[in-house]
Amino acid sequence: MKQALSNAWSDTRPFRPVMAVVIILFVLFAAWQPGFRTGLNIQNILASISVLFIVSMGMTFVLISGGFDLSAGAIAALCGVFLGKMIEGNVMPAAVAVVLTVLFGAVLGGAVNGLFVGVFRLSVFVVTLASMTAFTGVVLIWTQTMSIYITDALVLNIGVARFAGVQVPIFIMIAIFAIFLIAQSRTYFGRDIFATGGSYTAARLSGVRTERTLIMVYALSGACAGLAGVIAVGRVGAATPQVDAGLALQAVAAVLLGGTLLTGGAGSVVGTALGVLFIGILQNGLNLVGVESSWQYVVTGIILLISVMGSRASSRRGSKGPAAGECAVPTPALGAPGEDADTG
Repeated sequence: MKQALSNAWSDTRPFRPVMAVVIILFVLFAAWQPGFRTGLNIQNILASISVLFIVSMGMTFVLISGGFDLSAGAIAALCGVFLGKMIEGNVMPAAVAVVLTVLFGAVLGGAVNGLFVGVFRLSVFVVTLASMTAFTGVVLIWTQTMSIYITDALVLNIGVARFAGVQVPIFIMIAIFAIFLIAQSRTYFGRDIFATGGSYTAARLSGVRTERTLIMVYALSGACAGLAGVIAVGRVGAATPQVDAGLALQAVAAVLLGGTLLTGGAGSVVGTALGVLFIGILQNGLNLVGVESSWQYVVTGIILLISVMGSRASSRRGSKGPAAGECAVPTPALGAPGEDADTG
């Protein structure tokens, strides 16, 4: 029992800093603003980060695999438009449309990003930047820059309804977190993601189907963006033509804050959850104390920069020899996964 607890504690080392900061921030804002610690405000924090949380879960697997995804916000917006067109055009029942929207996001992520990154071995930055630009254009063309207002009760309930006194997006977050945690720690797919991100060539030579793994990783990221788009539409009551370009960067910031290495091969969805919670608490607290939203973007940008610096420092420490709970395989530079594959 002691050994199991010791191992569990060792595994928390990458995200102990953000865990400590989350606790400190919560205590500070709770003492500063009494309204911060109310049950209603806690629920508001959790519901407000639901879109970012779900996108960040998919982004965690992308970064662990050695990749990057700038197109998450554009996929979420495009999936929201897809949902609006299917429902308001009476093409199909709302429940079917919701499921197809998530699948549509998975297809966009897997068939575009996953295919060009995993099969054609192109730079993840170039591929996801290109897909972000293309998807943004499709959103504008499809909507003609006009919002699609949603009146369907099911979709609206997904975004704002309560069950047993708790907002529905919170239950969705818990379910997604559990699924990703199990996939990361209890499945061969999770093992393959870490192996691919640690060393593409070594993973392929050891029998990992690296191309399929990368396609599935980006498909999962797209599916998460699609589900996030559904929740966003439900919360706003409309599918808007505006693409949140900062969503992907906020997700990356949350993932890096949680201890995932930008170079791949190491990370945890638990750390990502804490990273998203940190951003949610920070933004909510700044709102309560009257800080302008423009300054909140400045703070988020600084957080991203600090996260990248922390990721590099962790990578350097790892090169001196892995500590308990850290990935022991070498990590490739961010670019085209498997650029060295043909040399093996």
